[in-house]
Amino acid sequence: MAEVRAKKHLGQHFLTDKNIAERIVNGLVHTDQYHQVLEVGPGMGILSDFLLARKDLETFLIDIDLESIAFLDKKYPQLGNRLISGDFLKLDLATIFPGKFAVIGNFPYNISSQILFKILEHKDSIVEMVGMFQKEVAERCASKSGSKEYGILSVLIQAYYDIDYLFTVKPGTFNPPPKVNSGVIRLSRNQVAALPCDEKLFWRTVKAGFNQRRKTLRNALSGTIPKDRMDHHAFFDKRAEQLTVDDFVTLTQHLSELMQH
Repeated sequence: MAEVRAKKHLGQHFLTDKNIAERIVNGLVHTDQYHQVLEVGPGMGILSDFLLARKDLETFLIDIDLESIAFLDKKYPQLGNRLISGDFLKLDLATIFPGKFAVIGNFPYNISSQILFKILEHKDSIVEMVGMFQKEVAERCASKSGSKEYGILSVLIQAYYDIDYLFTVKPGTFNPPPKVNSGVIRLSRNQVAALPCDEKLFWRTVKAGFNQRRKTLRNALSGTIPKDRMDHHAFFDKRAEQLTVDDFVTLTQHLSELMQH
């Protein structure tokens, strides 16, 4: 079979190391909670080989690259309509997965944040995600309050998912090699069905706080609530990176009360 060419505009770096591919697939551990998995950007199917060998999973593949789709269609004729030609970011996931499912992939680095936000959008259906990202993105997702890496994605992901940084992958295991190391993380949906606060306001507060991360929250949140309505709550004198996820929940509850007065 002819090989698929990696396309720069799609941010493709094909993994060539089967041991690493197997380790990524073995990262799916919560299969008692779902039986369907969607692989995003399978390329030539190095992860798909291991996914399709698993009897506990029904595997779906989606790729935006028509050359990949043609290659995979020949390689896995058994997939039928479980091979999807399209853009994961635009896919209506609920029509394909009415129940719980998982997402896995060696994700294109240029859209990694959008992929993570899409997973958050479907947090009530996506029980688990195992993904390879640029190492600094993977570390940012897993970082804790007080660190420079800690930011919007860290808080929003950790509000709904437990996160494990699984391992680092060197550039030489890809074709073409990226210029940076990669990191594999696992997100496991936590027990929080919904946050005990106004979730829209929580998202707005987190984003506003980190968009001006050098400022205290009293200044950073002045677009959300006028300063003259803020009181002496200790969180207003801190910066966003100093607050844990639980702190942001508490702050959101407090903002809701202030806004009602």
